[in-house]
Amino acid sequence: MRHRKPALGFIFVTLFLDILGIGLIVPILPKLVQQLGGGDIAAASHPVGALGAIYALMQFLFAPVLGSLSDQYGRRPVILIALAGSALDYLLLAFAATLPWFFIGRAISGLSGANITAATAYIADISPPEKRAANFGIIGAAFGLGFIVGPLLGGLLGDVNLRLPFLVAAAVTGANWMYGFFCVPESLDAQHRRPFSWRRANPVGSLVALRKNELAFGLAVSLFLLNLGVFCVHSTWVLYTGFRYDWQPRQVGYSLAVVGITAAIVQGGLARMIIPKLGEVRSIIVGNLFSALALIGYGTATRGWMIYVILPFGAFGGIGGQSAQGLVSKSVGPTEQGAIQGAVTSLGSIAGFLAPIIATSLFGYFVDSRRSTPIPGVSFYLGALLVFGALAVAMRTIRRHGAGIAARSNGTVGGGGPAATVEG
Repeated sequence: MRHRKPALGFIFVTLFLDILGIGLIVPILPKLVQQLGGGDIAAASHPVGALGAIYALMQFLFAPVLGSLSDQYGRRPVILIALAGSALDYLLLAFAATLPWFFIGRAISGLSGANITAATAYIADISPPEKRAANFGIIGAAFGLGFIVGPLLGGLLGDVNLRLPFLVAAAVTGANWMYGFFCVPESLDAQHRRPFSWRRANPVGSLVALRKNELAFGLAVSLFLLNLGVFCVHSTWVLYTGFRYDWQPRQVGYSLAVVGITAAIVQGGLARMIIPKLGEVRSIIVGNLFSALALIGYGTATRGWMIYVILPFGAFGGIGGQSAQGLVSKSVGPTEQGAIQGAVTSLGSIAGFLAPIIATSLFGYFVDSRRSTPIPGVSFYLGALLVFGALAVAMRTIRRHGAGIAARSNGTVGGGGPAATVEG
């Protein structure tokens, strides 16, 4: 198939731009909200949290919908429509004069960003079974690269003009749409399409099915708590570093780029050596402990440079989530992989919806100027508590399943492949 390589390249760029668009606005969004709202940083924390929540909610609702639509109409039109929506959304945000327009824009962005389901299906369509796992690796690579480049570029452009990152994101997304429209073929043959079904497009149905598998359900709850804790930190990173260290968009971009680099090194490279040696169960323990202690460290760091010392240690926390998701994958057969991973992804979206609301509200309350002793690191401490909770749930699940868990950890039970990366 002569179109396979350029098609994979297109999907890689599409997913890269999805996360790049998110990363571009991370360093600048709180300052824009503060400007438009005319308030201080404590007052700005609430709309910033709500904007993050509406993005996650739209992804939760529309990821299965776009996936089912691509089963009926093909992957290419769904991806192209989503790309066009993203480009128009960036233009809207570039010229939005009031906060309500930002909420409309983030809703559109969340809907368009749900095209990851169609993009993943495209990869499966054009990949032979023996190469499918390797080709799926481009998803993690695109997310890692986007999280490195996005915040860094957003910080640099935001120093020039707070609206400039949106214009750049619109331009590169529009260019990718043109390449897809003129050069990329459809991947799904007409005979392999199936009618749209609300039952398959319903995110709640997958969560109900997950409850029937006790092992997967327990570990999925652990992953939910882990993601909720990590997303609490993501939601307040810019607010926290601006309040405590007076970091500007450029400095925030640098810090988030280091987060992406260290995460890519650990989860994309070192984890392949660490997890087989420790086993998945011990990796869950070690990873969650590293995550919790790093979050406490961020919250107590009195100088900005201390953050950079802690970041590499915090990156090792990623092996905990990878290992838990690896055991979830091994708990079911090959015919159930899509359903089980879809349910775990849905729980992750719920965490992404709740975390911004909870974390930014706590931050705003504890840094309010009326408080005699502000506690800016409160969301980090909450995150650490949730990660400890995730570890407790995982260990309870492991104790209940005993030898079966150990067998899966050693790779002697089930047919799952390498542990997947947990985004967040």
